[in-house]
Amino acid sequence: MTRGGGGGGGTECGDVKDFYLVQVDVFSSSLKRNARHGPVFTQEPSDSVFPLRSEDNKVNNHLCLCVRLYRWKVDGRYIDMDLNYNLVEGNLLINHPHATHHGGVYQCIATNVFGTIVSREAKVQFAYLQNFSRKSRNTVSVREGQAVVLLCGPPPHNGGTTLLQQKKVFLLQDTRRFVSQRTGNLYIAKVEASDVGNYTCVVRNMMTNATAYSSPTPVELRRDGEHAPLLAPLIEVQFPESLHVTKGTSVKLECFALGNPVPSITWRRTDGNPLPGKIKINHSNGVLEIPYFRPEDAGVYECVAENSRGKNVAKGQLTLKDVHMAIEANLQWECKASGKPKPVYRWLKNGEPLVPEDRILVEGGRLAVPRINLLDSGMYQCLAENEHGAIYASAELKVVASSPDFSSSPVKKSMLIQRGGEVIMECRPHASPRASISWRRGGEFLKDSTRRTIMGDGTLRISNISESDGGRYTCVARNPFGTSSSTGTLVVKEPTKITVPPLSVDATVGESIVLPCEVSGDSSLDPTFKWFFNGKLIDFNRQDHFEMIGGSAGDLMVRNIQLKHSGKYVCMVHTVVDSVSAAAHLIVRGPPGAPEGLIVGEITDSTAQLSWESGPDNHSPVTTYSIQARTPFSIGWQAVRTVPDSVPGQMFHATVIDLNPWVDYEFRVVASNNVGVGEPSMQSKQIRTKAAVPEVAPGNVSGGGGRRGELVIQWEPIPEELQSGEEFGYVVAFRPLGTSTWKQTVLASPDASRYTFRNDSVPPLSQFEVKVGVYNNKGEGPSSHVVVVYSAEEEPSEPPSRVWTRTLSASEIEVYWEPITQTASSWKIIGYEVLCWEEGMQESDAEMVRVTDTAALLSGLKGSTVYLISVRAQNSAGAGPSSPAVNVTTKKPPPSQPPGNIEWNLTNSKIFLSWEHVKAMGNESEVTGYKVLYRQNWLGKTSVVETNRTSMALQVPSGEDYLIEIKALSDGGDGSSSGPIRIPKMSSKRELFLSFTIHRIHFWYNRFKVSRVPSTKFCLITMNPTGTMCLLMSVFVFFRS
Repeated sequence: MTRGGGGGGGTECGDVKDFYLVQVDVFSSSLKRNARHGPVFTQEPSDSVFPLRSEDNKVNNHLCLCVRLYRWKVDGRYIDMDLNYNLVEGNLLINHPHATHHGGVYQCIATNVFGTIVSREAKVQFAYLQNFSRKSRNTVSVREGQAVVLLCGPPPHNGGTTLLQQKKVFLLQDTRRFVSQRTGNLYIAKVEASDVGNYTCVVRNMMTNATAYSSPTPVELRRDGEHAPLLAPLIEVQFPESLHVTKGTSVKLECFALGNPVPSITWRRTDGNPLPGKIKINHSNGVLEIPYFRPEDAGVYECVAENSRGKNVAKGQLTLKDVHMAIEANLQWECKASGKPKPVYRWLKNGEPLVPEDRILVEGGRLAVPRINLLDSGMYQCLAENEHGAIYASAELKVVASSPDFSSSPVKKSMLIQRGGEVIMECRPHASPRASISWRRGGEFLKDSTRRTIMGDGTLRISNISESDGGRYTCVARNPFGTSSSTGTLVVKEPTKITVPPLSVDATVGESIVLPCEVSGDSSLDPTFKWFFNGKLIDFNRQDHFEMIGGSAGDLMVRNIQLKHSGKYVCMVHTVVDSVSAAAHLIVRGPPGAPEGLIVGEITDSTAQLSWESGPDNHSPVTTYSIQARTPFSIGWQAVRTVPDSVPGQMFHATVIDLNPWVDYEFRVVASNNVGVGEPSMQSKQIRTKAAVPEVAPGNVSGGGGRRGELVIQWEPIPEELQSGEEFGYVVAFRPLGTSTWKQTVLASPDASRYTFRNDSVPPLSQFEVKVGVYNNKGEGPSSHVVVVYSAEEEPSEPPSRVWTRTLSASEIEVYWEPITQTASSWKIIGYEVLCWEEGMQESDAEMVRVTDTAALLSGLKGSTVYLISVRAQNSAGAGPSSPAVNVTTKKPPPSQPPGNIEWNLTNSKIFLSWEHVKAMGNESEVTGYKVLYRQNWLGKTSVVETNRTSMALQVPSGEDYLIEIKALSDGGDGSSSGPIRIPKMSSKRELFLSFTIHRIHFWYNRFKVSRVPSTKFCLITMNPTGTMCLLMSVFVFFRS
């Protein structure tokens, strides 16, 4: 078996900076407002689990009117109102809650002049879930058929926690795979190839909805050629051998075995009795659950794991929990069992039959022992039997006897109380039997009076406290085994009062208000102000809208009020002695909320009936509703027309009109009031209006052009949203001008925008009346206005005359011709086509250039080549005949050799250049001069200078780098470029060393350095007032910067 994974870890949960509120409101709608009566609970608390670090945790208890005093208990002890506990209008506020210190059973006690009532008990627990360690987990390598256990190591947690294992999805448990809810470990009885992957332990807190994920544990198969052996079952997960269970609770027993083949799991009781019908066993048989545990469920349970290699058994005994009772208390136990015939009961003590005596009463399954003593301690068993068998239920009785002891629960050493208030002094010594309690102040024993009461549990209650009640109070406890006492001091302070309470107010969204809260009280006490909004403490560090102002007062400013700020605000003032509070309600008026329940009713081709329900008016009545619509063709939401035109706020239906037929629509409703426009409703489901005959005719009908014998008609197509139905198309009608009969054609395409009628008998430029209509499956719609359109003209019948050419270079020719006169064509010439092809090739292979003028530039030609050139005119009908071809020969190509051996010198703002003459080859044009191009850097504007010499001087501004290139000029065009030459800006006013050759540049200057550059010329330019001197050197050069 292989084990893998890693354990989680963490510390115990500590203090959490948060607040929990156990709330009581004063209300009773069933009692007359002016009638005096005792307190009545209208709602009592229930058990609750609070998530640690949550922002909204409270238990609500409601009390009646006329309550004078609230008190709270936890685990049976009265709560002292100190820094940890405060009262807010009867509500119990727990400051900085701690899972250990503040969990327990809480109960509220309400008192007025008519009497006292107590609420039901409410159990308060704290749920939390910490995170896993982020440390990576080791890979687990296992053979196929072997067993493996992947460890979870869950982090600290509490409160309804579920442990799961997952690969890509949550793992489905079966007889082969099991996840223990006690440890979180994943147990695989026999590994298969499908088990390979990354496994993550997931811990989910069902109370907080928090989830923690472990680092993944990779599982891979070990490929060593060995096979896992067959193994008998090994029970890896099992329940305790002895488990004490509380009556009425649910108990779960886990059992899972590893083995090959996969073991089967069965459950049974060792006494032979069948498992009760209420018992639940999960689908993998790995968990047995006994709900509502009763005495008859006690006994020994067995988990049996079995496969073909053997069997393994795990046992555990379930018993009721032991009972601890004080000496001289009365013991009453009851044991019930079912069976046919009805079982007979017997009781055993320490394994011996229990014989009824004067003190011991046995009646069926009931056992009563009054005034128990130490001799009554022992193990008791109830035996229920009939002719079919017997069952047992066991419990241990421990009788405790001790003298009073205050060591674990002394009287509180110091108690601060406000004048006029009430104090509860608890006296809870540990004593068995129960001690009798008396109180004394100083040396005087106290008796009950109108203001002082010693309650049945020994608690001293003093009401309407005055300054004279201050002093030392001692609780004296006695029982047959001894006497003990404990003393505390009562200090009386002036009560705290709210002199300027907050008042309920109305506000509009965006405004700011101040809720006052001013107090008076004992000068020795420092009041602390807290504000609550709808029962939740306001955290001023995390709330942008709330601010505490007022210096010594606790005024609350609410800035930029929003709708969410409506509600109840409570100012709570706390001192070490008392707590007082005052409440006010803030009503925020804003734009209305979104209407709800939008429904689309009857639909026609152009209307839709809508109905809706009103949303929240946010304290300002809705004045009007407006309706918006959206289609696949619209840009966002658009307002639509309705009947009535303006929908009043009391109306919740309207009819939308002027819709387009056969279009998908979505609708929404927007409400408005005197504050503003609210949020829109949810959009309706998409609906489609009914189809109808088209109502829109095509626009911009025109035409003309085309080839001879054609009538071309064009129009703007109708948008899809205006086609009004399916099978949309166009009806094109035309007739010669002056005739009465229309020719019609139908185009079944909704996207059509052009129609061409062809007939060679149609004269060029004939006038036709034209109109275009629309139709769909509902019928034929309107037609456009009638317009006049000309038929196509005929092509030019003559070529251009007098074509001549001029050779510009080896690659360019200019062509010229005389234009065709208007009389030579039926309509105007729109351009010319120039055809150019090499001699020996066909005209069909010619390159064509279109121009609108009577001249054209042909470029990209070959040098020293004969070309044939022809020109033809063009109009809207096409091209006419070509002119006779003209022969022309391009010039020889320019020199291919670039200028070489370029040298340059820089003096002041002049650049002196020189280069070798370029000699043209026999098939190249002779050099007629040179072109020098220069610019600043790569992106600068290029300047050009031409010369017929092999040297020149350029006047350039100083302080800039320059790029220079040189080309030879010829009749055949520009020759090859020398390539860019970079001339750096002058770096020193006194000396500058510059060197250059066309093929090699070495430029290196430094203080007292030597540079050797073979076959290179150097020029050292020394600038001084007398002039410039240039020295040529070779081999070695010394220079100084």
